[in-house]
Amino acid sequence: MKTLKMTIGDVVIRAELLETPTAQALWDAAPFASSANTWGEEVYFATPVSCGQEKDARTVVEPGELAFWLGGDSIAICFGRTPVSQGDESRLISPGNIFGKSLDDVKQLRRVRAGAAIRVERLEE
Repeated sequence: MKTLKMTIGDVVIRAELLETPTAQALWDAAPFASSANTWGEEVYFATPVSCGQEKDARTVVEPGELAFWLGGDSIAICFGRTPVSQGDESRLISPGNIFGKSLDDVKQLRRVRAGAAIRVERLEE
């Protein structure tokens, strides 16, 4: 199992990667740094990776699912509602590739403020 460690401000989220081209591209690019953006109950940040849309890309995600937002070459982590959510769902602004799932409680991302430093690195198997 491949796992990435994302340090987002003072929050650490471990990401269990799925067997997808996007997950592999992120694994290959690590380590890298970025800075946090927030949008409702979502934290997203730019990556050095660019990917095409995978067949199971979608806009509605479950909290804890990790998406690669194609519109900004960014990792998007929803932990609740966003400005485009309908009801209580977590919705991205446009389709994202699901590349993994969080091994940690994503609700702790509520503490993250825009501009927070981010570090993404591999956790070796």
